[in-house]
Amino acid sequence: MGIDLGGSSVKSVAVSDTGEVLLRRQLEFDALADRDWAGRIVELVEGVSAELGGFPRTIGLAAPGLASRDGRSIAFMPGRLGGLEGLDWTSHLRSPVAIPVLNDAHAALLGEAWKGAARGLRNVILITLGTGVGGAAMVDGRLLRGEIGRAGHLGHASLDPDAPPDICGTPGSLELAIGNCTIEERTGGRFSTTHDLVESHLAGDAEATRVWLGAVRKLAAAIASYINILDPAAVIVGGGIARSGDALFVPLTEMVRRMEWRPGGREVLILPAELGEFAGALGAAWRGMQPFEDR
Repeated sequence: MGIDLGGSSVKSVAVSDTGEVLLRRQLEFDALADRDWAGRIVELVEGVSAELGGFPRTIGLAAPGLASRDGRSIAFMPGRLGGLEGLDWTSHLRSPVAIPVLNDAHAALLGEAWKGAARGLRNVILITLGTGVGGAAMVDGRLLRGEIGRAGHLGHASLDPDAPPDICGTPGSLELAIGNCTIEERTGGRFSTTHDLVESHLAGDAEATRVWLGAVRKLAAAIASYINILDPAAVIVGGGIARSGDALFVPLTEMVRRMEWRPGGREVLILPAELGEFAGALGAAWRGMQPFEDR
């Protein structure tokens, strides 16, 4: 079983040893109620156990924040989901086997590498475009975690050191350049969602086109930088903004081509994510099936 804790809902999948999805479940929770999410996850596990005739043989759990060094909890998640930090999920769910806990973007990349757009790739990065900008990287077949689990926060790369800081203190970050969190500011209050901005761009609105393509150009510059730093075979782009389809991927691919260093003509693929909102749950399920010490 794989569990993915989000900001307002919990998604889960039950899979066979070969990755066949047996069940998909999603439960909303009250983000303002004290640890309502924790009760919802217990409810999910109990429901799946009842439907499949027994407690899952393994469980993996993904959540926002930085996973602890021992992989049993989220060590750092300030500002929301109070009570998440330090919660040992193996104990909380009374699991007979240890439950590995990992960052949600890391889990999404593991899901895409197992059953999605990154299948068969050993060097790949994932960028998720939504309210903010998330990310994760796989290098030589291993998920890049870093010293404290911070690796992969691609949305917090600085594109303008003279601009205001983002929530991590990074000035002029990619997240501020394209995330939905700044859409009203970037459009002078004309648009409240990137979806509306893109619709106006496609309808021929010149100002919408200027704002949208300007944001895509900054994303392309960030990707060109990540290519030089991590040398991936492909960049997977997912999240709500990626549902813009050709309106995003056509200009983005062309812009990256103009910026990318291509020794020997080698071109990095820009690919849409395939697994949608259950990528993190699938990645958590895969992680749960691995030896716990192999983190």
